[in-house]
Amino acid sequence: MSELSIKHLLGIRDMTRDDLELIFKTTSEFKEVLNRPIKKVPSLRDLTVANLFFENSTRTRLSFELAQKRLSADIVNFSASSSSVKKGETLVDTVNNILAMKVDMVVMRHPHPGAPHFLSKKVKTTIINAGDGTHEHPTQAILDTFSLREKLGDDLEGKRIAIVGDIRHSRVAISNILALQLLGATVRVCGPATLIPKHMSDLGVEVSHDLDETLIWADAVNMLRIQLERQGGPNSIAFFPSIREYTIGFGLTQQRLDKLDKQLAILHPGPINRGVEISSEIADGEHSVILDQVENGVASRMAVMYLLARQ
Repeated sequence: MSELSIKHLLGIRDMTRDDLELIFKTTSEFKEVLNRPIKKVPSLRDLTVANLFFENSTRTRLSFELAQKRLSADIVNFSASSSSVKKGETLVDTVNNILAMKVDMVVMRHPHPGAPHFLSKKVKTTIINAGDGTHEHPTQAILDTFSLREKLGDDLEGKRIAIVGDIRHSRVAISNILALQLLGATVRVCGPATLIPKHMSDLGVEVSHDLDETLIWADAVNMLRIQLERQGGPNSIAFFPSIREYTIGFGLTQQRLDKLDKQLAILHPGPINRGVEISSEIADGEHSVILDQVENGVASRMAVMYLLARQ
């Protein structure tokens, strides 16, 4: 297979296993490019990419921008906080005005689930979903599964992967579950009952509220941030009694890992709440894949944009 079966990257739900394998193969090639003295290739030299971020982002936005520059694309950056959206302009009008400037590809983050899907039906350009509300974050799942393959081996069939934390408010969790299942892995979500949606079991994943037992079960663990901003603000603890109590029950610490008779691959999509869902010594430890995820994020986003541009 040399082409993707999709014209947009809206979510993992739309993809096949062959799509993922092609992206992984291309990611490996671009990772080699990034380790050369000259890290730039002319693959998208004639294309203009617009980054439309209607929601705050640091890592994802920087990763996409760097990937675009490494591919030699021209870049237009758009921020909703300083745009005509504040004056009442619709999403479609905003994007159509940008496309009138001859933009070839749009990378979009939006707080409303389904916004990229809606836009893909209204405009004639390639759309890449950089996160839509609590729905999906497909490129994060791609870089996470690529990082897991580097750590556990190319075949994730039968591997046990735990996703721990705020599942309810996480777009990363859903995309990771779908990608891991496409690759044949067994997935378990773990966290307080209040932070795990009731529909999780319908997705074919195991559900646990016991972190210590889950660590014994798992080959790798992906720790998610408590998203207080989606729970009503930094002072909101409606989903658990206190931050301290959450950490006691579901925080990954060295003490917990010392009880195991094996080594776990440890992932985190960031940003990290150090001392809450994961301790600093674990985040910075030898079994952490966190910085590998950051590096792989640039290469995998290069792969996605390159392959979609060929469609």
